[in-house]
Amino acid sequence: MKILFVCTGNTCRSPLAEVIARREAIERGRLDIDIGSAGTSAWNGAPASDGSLLVALERHLDLGGHSAQQLTVDLVQGSDLILTMGPQHLERVLALGGAGKSHLLTAFGRPDGEPGAIPDPFGGDLEVYRMTFEELQREIRRVFDALDPGPA
Repeated sequence: MKILFVCTGNTCRSPLAEVIARREAIERGRLDIDIGSAGTSAWNGAPASDGSLLVALERHLDLGGHSAQQLTVDLVQGSDLILTMGPQHLERVLALGGAGKSHLLTAFGRPDGEPGAIPDPFGGDLEVYRMTFEELQREIRRVFDALDPGPA
């Protein structure tokens, strides 16, 4: 299974989501899941933002090798599940052919309630990035629970 996380620049939220999900997959023994990220307005090759790098390091995750990539039709077609940070990202994914496999991250596997966007921490202080990390971690754990609910 290939999961793709999508935000705007692929330097803050989606790279954090990628490394969080990669660790979650390993901890759950889900070695069958390949995880990536992209941005709807990414500058190909851009590094992760300083805030994302620092917050990831605080949690023993490494974004040092991250290289931003623009969302493309090929990435959409090659993904089994696409999780976006906001509704504008979902619209772009759907425009590139992602219908049926694309969801707002906060909506995936959640039949009730109104999902919201994950706010962009870009330009915020380190505490804003920490809050974004915590929210992403909660949502990604919930996604993994929905993908593999375990014994009933």
